[in-house]
Amino acid sequence: MLNPYLFYQDTCEAAFNYYAKVLGGKIDAMMRASDAPAEVPAAPGREKTIMHARMSLPDGSVLMASDAPPEHAQKLQGFSISLTIADPAEGERKFNALADGGSVTMPFSKTFWAKGFGMCVDKFGIPWMVNCPAEGM
Repeated sequence: MLNPYLFYQDTCEAAFNYYAKVLGGKIDAMMRASDAPAEVPAAPGREKTIMHARMSLPDGSVLMASDAPPEHAQKLQGFSISLTIADPAEGERKFNALADGGSVTMPFSKTFWAKGFGMCVDKFGIPWMVNCPAEGM
């Protein structure tokens, strides 16, 4: 099983709450840095950041994430989270919700391989591809 693990710059909790709403996911875990054992204390000022989060999506896939410490934060590049939706109307609805407040890199539309496909970067900086495959693809 392959599960993406995302690193945010102190927006993990907001992102997961948004994804739960938009994607119909269930947040299974949301551990704060302050939940760590006393022998592994959170860095000062980082107590409320997310040390680990886990979300189950209706299709059985899992998304995991945390807030990266500032010294480990990097610009995200070279990947997209790919979301496959059978119904193009539902795919477009989810695409529009993910793109809201972010940027569209390829508008959602019919292609030669899909009933609907679009690419965006959400308001949390995560790149997404929403794909509604054509029959036989």
